[in-house]
Parts: sequence; C-alpha cells; structure tokens
Amino acid sequence: MPTLRKLAVLATAAEAARRYARSNPDKAGKLLDQAAAFIDKQTKGKYSEKISGATRSVKGVAGIPTPPSAVPANPATNGQLPPVAPEQATTPSPSPRPQP
Repeated sequence: MPTLRKLAVLATAAEAARRYARSNPDKAGKLLDQAAAFIDKQTKGKYSEKISGATRSVKGVAGIPTPPSAVPANPATNGQLPPVAPEQATTPSPSPRPQP
C-alpha cells in the first residue's frame, strides 16, 4: 500500500505542476529551460540530445509553446556545428536536360 500512496502523491504533484504550467507558460518554460541547462552542464553535455528531447516532451505535455528554431547549445562544442569533411560535403548536381 505505501507504493500506491507514493504514486498518488506523485500524480497530484504532477497535476499541480501541469496546471501551473498551463496558467503561466512563460515562467514554466523559463524554469524548465534553466533546469535542463543545469542538468546538461552537470553531465558535461554527454546527454544533451536526451535532455533536449525530454524538455520538448515535457513542454508538449504541459502545453508550453516551444520556439520553432530551438536548437540546444552543446557545451562541449560551444554551440557550434561540427566541421564537415570535404568528401562529405554535397554539391548540387546539374539537372539533366530533356532530349528534343
């Protein structure tokens, strides 16, 4: 029975957090982003993709709007994209001309 009580308390807390997030989406989003940044910093960027995915999921469940171009900064790369080797770079091929 103690496990069911713990689950009931957790469900009540989650519902209260969800209600707060829906009534204050800006504050909740800011707090969630701060928490995600703190966790990402503590793990030294090792789980950046998982943290950003979890953050998007939580925002979706809580009804917090997310910016369309939100790209999480990875502290290990200092927010920069990795370099692309010349053989990996793609160049557009010319389109074939139709035969008359």
